Amino acid sequence: MATIPAEAFANDPYRAPPEAVLDALRTSARSGLSRAEAERRLAQGGRNELEAAPARPEWLKFLDQFADVLVLLLIVAALVSGAVWLHERDSALPYEALAILAIVILNALMGYIQEARAERAAAALRQLSALHAHVLRAGARMDIDAADLVPGDIVFVAEGDTVPADARLIKSTALQVVEAALTGESVPTAKEVAAIPGEAGLGDRSNMLFSGTTAVYGHGIAVVTATGMRTMMGRIAGLLQKAPDELTPLQRELARVGRALAVTVVVIAIAMIGAIFLLGEVRSAAQAFDVLILGVALAVAAVPEGLPAVVTAVLSIGMQRMARKKAIIRRLSAVETLGSATVIASDKTGTLTRNEMTVRRVVTASGWAQLTGAGYAPDGEVELVGAQTSLAALRREVDRALTAAERTNNAVLRESDTGWVVQGDPTEGALIVAARKAGLLPEALDARFRRIGEVPFSSGRKLMSTIHTDTERPERLLLMTKGAPDVLLARCTHELVGDHAVALIGARRAAILAGNEALAGQALRTLGVAYRSLPGERPEGDAFEEAERELVFVGLIGMIDPPRPEARAAVARAHAAGIRSLMITGDHPATAAAIAAELGICADGRTVTGAELEAMTEAELDRTVEAVSVYARVDPEHKLRIVKALQRAGETVAMTGDGVNDAPALKAADIGIAMGLTGTDVSKEAADMVLVDDNFATIVAAVEEGRAIFANIRKFLRYLLSSNIGEVMTMFFGIVLAQAIGLSAAAAGAVALPLVATQILWINLVTDGAPALAIGVDPADMDVMRQPPRPRGEGVITGRMWAGIFFVGAIMAVGTLLVLDAALPGGLIEGAGSMAYGQTMAFTTLVMFQLFNVFNARSDEASAFRGLLRNRWLWIAVVGSLLLHAAVIYIPVLQDAFSVVGLGAGDWLICVAVASSVLWLRELSKIVVRRAVPDRAPAR
Repeated sequence: MATIPAEAFANDPYRAPPEAVLDALRTSARSGLSRAEAERRLAQGGRNELEAAPARPEWLKFLDQFADVLVLLLIVAALVSGAVWLHERDSALPYEALAILAIVILNALMGYIQEARAERAAAALRQLSALHAHVLRAGARMDIDAADLVPGDIVFVAEGDTVPADARLIKSTALQVVEAALTGESVPTAKEVAAIPGEAGLGDRSNMLFSGTTAVYGHGIAVVTATGMRTMMGRIAGLLQKAPDELTPLQRELARVGRALAVTVVVIAIAMIGAIFLLGEVRSAAQAFDVLILGVALAVAAVPEGLPAVVTAVLSIGMQRMARKKAIIRRLSAVETLGSATVIASDKTGTLTRNEMTVRRVVTASGWAQLTGAGYAPDGEVELVGAQTSLAALRREVDRALTAAERTNNAVLRESDTGWVVQGDPTEGALIVAARKAGLLPEALDARFRRIGEVPFSSGRKLMSTIHTDTERPERLLLMTKGAPDVLLARCTHELVGDHAVALIGARRAAILAGNEALAGQALRTLGVAYRSLPGERPEGDAFEEAERELVFVGLIGMIDPPRPEARAAVARAHAAGIRSLMITGDHPATAAAIAAELGICADGRTVTGAELEAMTEAELDRTVEAVSVYARVDPEHKLRIVKALQRAGETVAMTGDGVNDAPALKAADIGIAMGLTGTDVSKEAADMVLVDDNFATIVAAVEEGRAIFANIRKFLRYLLSSNIGEVMTMFFGIVLAQAIGLSAAAAGAVALPLVATQILWINLVTDGAPALAIGVDPADMDVMRQPPRPRGEGVITGRMWAGIFFVGAIMAVGTLLVLDAALPGGLIEGAGSMAYGQTMAFTTLVMFQLFNVFNARSDEASAFRGLLRNRWLWIAVVGSLLLHAAVIYIPVLQDAFSVVGLGAGDWLICVAVASSVLWLRELSKIVVRRAVPDRAPAR
């Protein structure tokens, strides 16, 4: 197999005609590359991707876990402790030094694993939202990953697409492309096919498409000339370098909380160390060293320096769960905002409905016809059931209407392994299917009517026209038009009756519009079709649009896109969650009202049109959006006004969109949602979330998952902070009250400490590790969608949460110190144990406190026993932590390392009984809260 000729890239393709470029690249505009050749070129030239920055080595990522001042202090302390052991040799091994180093390494390993998991999750999400390209290979049109494009591929580019590679145009229909990223010119560039002689600057190469630019109008076909780093964007790769990721509001708040807690704990640790020294308990350098290690250990255990990283991991894991539910989150901040959404403003077609348009009725001057069958399979018949004159005349009119609808069409109907599918606009696909049912086969239509020009559809004109030659009447050209009936009718002067064009009088116009209203009232979407004979010369430039006048109206076509069966239930779930559903559509008001009523979005049938919105003042619109839930005949520009009005009313808005013009509204919305199937690349880039299946129910499922993720972050924080505060209170008050609880007497000249440094570090490792992460992936609460949205601007940690956190921390401290007191001679409760025994009892009690607390932390209000068995990972983590602690208590080498002694069954019973108090006391406080605060009901 010959290689790709070098001259194909060495010469500027814009200077050569399309045929020469195709020949140089050894490809065909009719069939494209073969699959085998495409694979060979991909292997030879590499993937169509910009070179990424070199990956950071894994060993450096692991070392990053030690880049913290407190961790480095611990390592230094361990080394000093080892040096003291070498000098004194008071034990077989430097147990304390080894224990500290082992815990530091294990903590680093856990942090590394969490970050690696978050990176894998993010990479998987990027793969899901990767850019795709529409190509012609082996004569078949298909969608492929843009990274698999190779020079010589034939690509299709339409309005809203991001150009996937540098390419030479071979066909252009009113194609316009924004090339600001390369040229700095914000005005779209009109594209044409003709070769450009001589040298031309980048902005003047009107027959070239450049990777990363955006098509904003029309469509075209091009042959790929360069991929990857050989593209213009690749040569100017600096323009596409990603800026550093900014922290989300949630991460910034957590960082602030972490810093505040760090300052507080460090101050407490310094005060505690100072108190020990002032009390005169430090009598040797070794004791002073132990106290300093204790202070550092307490700070390391209590300061949640890894909070932002762990929360990012929880968010990434949650985002993967959302991706499995067909909602791809493009920005982390969207996860936070989902829990606050109060309004979902959704398109109708494809989101609330199936997006499987089916033509049901064709209405012409002589009557109407009913079409049978459903979906895209061309199985069905045309039944002439409403003839007012002759069936023959009605049949001719129906055939003319369906012919015009089929010809003004860019969709492709094909049969796949799973059935008939439409590539392109579903409405256009339905028109092709209807023509097939009428016996209008593509071969015959192609033979008679060959397209030579097109005026593409635009949301402003609401029309699409094509110009054809007619082999039966070669002296003329035929313009065929389809579009919104009211807009189209205004451009018509005649109507087809049988075989003749009859002047369109006022009464007949009114009758047609009334018929259109009747179809819309039956929830049918309507299109009008018309035609016009043109002189034999092909119009050029603006003359294309100028030709859309003095048309002959042929008929109305009514089609239905039935509601998705799951959409009604999703609307009801959203309502129960305090979320209002809005429908914003370009369809007829009557159609929109009928579908909205069926879905439960609107019961009163009130609908506001785009024209009415246009005439409203800002104050009028603000009042309207509070009362109206259905908006019809709306242009994308109107969406932006609706979003801003809702936000002025204090709503948190999720807005869907799929077109280029939807991008401003998606950007302005609190949560911009793009359609994955029908959405343009521009809308996806502007959005925070992409729906893989374009389904409204997926939005509601994403809101539920978003609420669950945010709730899990709160559970994680509630557990982590209350446990850490419990440790700090235990140590601080244990030292302050050492005399009262018998700790000073039991110390017998040593420093009186409730726990030693290695024990604190072990608690942090065992209880803040696996259980904390397991609670971060807790299943969604059963009533998460029966609560109102989280108030806008509410912090991740509320005042009620802080109260619960300190309440639990106090219970832990009091319980642990009482067990310590009871284990030692003297104090408030008489005991008879040694210092090592007392510290072991306190150590075990505090561990058990935190393992009980993990169940408390699942809610500030709901009982810990609710859904107790739903999270198997939590039980695995708790049992694993308990077994690890038992190993420390009973394995001799670990006993020496952690300064503990073995415990009997009675000792364990005391520790478990006291530690369980955190569960029962917290349950009582939750009952008080539930009685004091009425059940929160949905706001709407």
